[in-house]
Amino acid sequence: MNQFSLTSLATFSSLFLTSLRSLSTKSSRVFYSSVRFTVSSGEMASHIVGYPRMGPKRELKFALESFWDGKSSAEELQEVAAYLRASIWKQMADTGINYIPSNTFSFYDQVLDTTAMLGAIPPRYVWNGGEVGFDVYFSMARGNADVPAMEMTKWFDTNYHYIVPELGPDVKFTYASHKAVNEYKEAKALGVDTVPVIIGPVSYLLLSKPAKGVEKSFSLLSLIDKILPVYREVVAELRAAGASWIQFDEPKLVMDLDSHQLQAFTHAYSELESYLSGLNVLIETYFADVPAEAYKTLTSLKGITAFGFDLVRGPKTLDLVKGGFPSGKFLFAGVVDGRNIWANDLVASLDTLRSLESIVGKDKLVVSTSCSLLHTAVDLVNETKLDKELKSWLAFAAQKIVEVNALAKALSSQKDEAFFSANVAAHTSRKSSPRVTNEAVQKAAAALKGSDHRRATTVGARLEAQQKKLNLPILPTTTIGSFPQTMDLRRVRREYKAKKISEDDYVKAIKEEISKVVQLQEELDIDVLVHGEPERNDMVEFFGEQLSGFAFTVNGWVQSYGSRCVKPPIIYGDVSRPKPMTVFWSSIAQSLTKRPMKGMLTGPVTILNWSFVRNDQPRFETCYQIALSIKDEVEDLQNAGINVIQIDEAALREGLPLRKSEQAFYLEWAVQSFRITNCGVHDTTQIHTHMCYSNFNDIIHSIIDMDADVITIENSRSDEKLLSVFREGVKYSAGIGPGVYDIHSPRIPSTEEIVDRITKMLAVLESNILWVNPDCGLKTRKYSEVKPAISNMVAAAKAVRTQLASAK
Repeated sequence: MNQFSLTSLATFSSLFLTSLRSLSTKSSRVFYSSVRFTVSSGEMASHIVGYPRMGPKRELKFALESFWDGKSSAEELQEVAAYLRASIWKQMADTGINYIPSNTFSFYDQVLDTTAMLGAIPPRYVWNGGEVGFDVYFSMARGNADVPAMEMTKWFDTNYHYIVPELGPDVKFTYASHKAVNEYKEAKALGVDTVPVIIGPVSYLLLSKPAKGVEKSFSLLSLIDKILPVYREVVAELRAAGASWIQFDEPKLVMDLDSHQLQAFTHAYSELESYLSGLNVLIETYFADVPAEAYKTLTSLKGITAFGFDLVRGPKTLDLVKGGFPSGKFLFAGVVDGRNIWANDLVASLDTLRSLESIVGKDKLVVSTSCSLLHTAVDLVNETKLDKELKSWLAFAAQKIVEVNALAKALSSQKDEAFFSANVAAHTSRKSSPRVTNEAVQKAAAALKGSDHRRATTVGARLEAQQKKLNLPILPTTTIGSFPQTMDLRRVRREYKAKKISEDDYVKAIKEEISKVVQLQEELDIDVLVHGEPERNDMVEFFGEQLSGFAFTVNGWVQSYGSRCVKPPIIYGDVSRPKPMTVFWSSIAQSLTKRPMKGMLTGPVTILNWSFVRNDQPRFETCYQIALSIKDEVEDLQNAGINVIQIDEAALREGLPLRKSEQAFYLEWAVQSFRITNCGVHDTTQIHTHMCYSNFNDIIHSIIDMDADVITIENSRSDEKLLSVFREGVKYSAGIGPGVYDIHSPRIPSTEEIVDRITKMLAVLESNILWVNPDCGLKTRKYSEVKPAISNMVAAAKAVRTQLASAK
């Protein structure tokens, strides 16, 4: 990839912007050979489902945040975006990819882009028609001073989040964002004939929710005939612009759909058939096996040229293809993993492709990624600190493009023998490396099987013992863990890591920050405090850096939502804890206050799900190893006098398999992993956990089975959906804190608004188990937002306490 001026982008240097403007004004110039969908006889084609947007060094993140802060203009943001798109297209073209995607770039989220395309703007954002602009678009994503953001939830079983569309019977769909067409034209002007990618109409509706005030029983699929005219307009514009292929992403096809839902696909594409005439149409699925009935429905659709399948996470789909594939159709075979960073086993993938070639025909088989590469890191070239052996085991997005191309060439009798030999050597090295295996760890994890690892007493008895020790008021207030990470704080961590300041200076600076956070919480009169996590870069990376079996990248960033990026650790070997990880900082924090101070840990399931996990053993075995490490830390915290310990399992729901038949086994080992961490603590030690941004209602019984003393959970942005499970009769006797305000928006809730939320909670939850807290940690917010929001939260809790006391 062209790296010109990328390092200067974060600060918007004049040189970089000058270069971008130059590129923009010359966008009609073909700066590399024109790439079209021409595949020579005997040549195998290659395809990429999608690509990361943030840039190799998070260039889009910095551009977005500069724009949101009012430090740069919309034009400058657009210039950064145009440069990144051009760089991505050029990279794929230079590698030799035949089917290059466009419209996979987004300023926030591809589902939100589709909402803008359809003009499905909730009325509260006061959109007056016309092309949806940044003001409305980012208000939907982030909220503003007047209205909250739309709900955000996990994209299937990934750590990516999407903005949930809000639809009702009165929604008027209208073509309101020409982004897909504009980006196709933009690529074409640069010499690349791309495949425009659009979320398919049925998946879009199934990913939506009924708007506020609309009956929850409202059938979202009843809107299919209202939505299709916009799709027809988009298709017509793309055809007029010269597009010869269109990719509709229909990932909902991998779910357990009923006959009515499957019929919606048949109806939708039958209605679109005449408009798709003359175009090649690919329907892409990913993340799991396609069920047999869905496969039958999909491959029977009219007017469709090609079908794309994830053959990494959906290997059983191979059997369906072998059992029958429609004659004359293209198969886009996703054999290169888009969700992990391990080098592809080229020999195994080649065997798979050759077996498919005999079924669908050489000229109808296309080598592809299993899903969008959005879910992996961008480019291994930027990793300067990984050792040579480990690096040889890895492939980031840029390298996966090369793997796809190498497999396509190998099928076309143009096998790169040196490349394949290096790949075989890397796999051999990984299997035999002593750094991967720790026999003692494997034995300890194996010994866990068959035991329940529950605490000895009931949660009711424990809460009573804990209350005697902690003496908390009714409706106790707390926060989730992190406090704002200021530029000065980040600078201190960065300088310490670069050895520019001494350990003594670093410890002094972090102690000062903890002291400020403790003092602020006491001033705000919070009941259970946190130390603010100033020493932590990330809730998973921080722990991974102190555990064996983990490796870390410098620029292995992956988008989580909006401008938020995470840098997942790489779990390459058996996991153990060489020494305590948090006891020093938690002990310092507790010494500064007489109020309870929470020890803050990340749970084993979340560490697993938010890492790039080794693929040479079952995930549950790795999770048990992590659980034993966290168990040691929990017991050390207790011995150091920390009486409240929070073990976050934010990603528990995220790892739930998409197919119902596979969910019970996952929940069994995931819940057991959490219980392993705290099964040995005293009754008086209060165990908290936290979960965020997912639909928990369908796994509420597993959450109860985790046997935590207190759970804090996202609630406000999802329109208090969580509370409905308690209205439906689920009994919950442990402490619970459904979040009272959304921390992912800069909006500051009023005291009255929070009082109203608490009151709604008390309608379904007993006051003696209810906690008052924000939705999530405060790391991404500013102190100017945190102070008034928490102040209002505490005031609301006190107001409701007074109401409850007067009602007795």
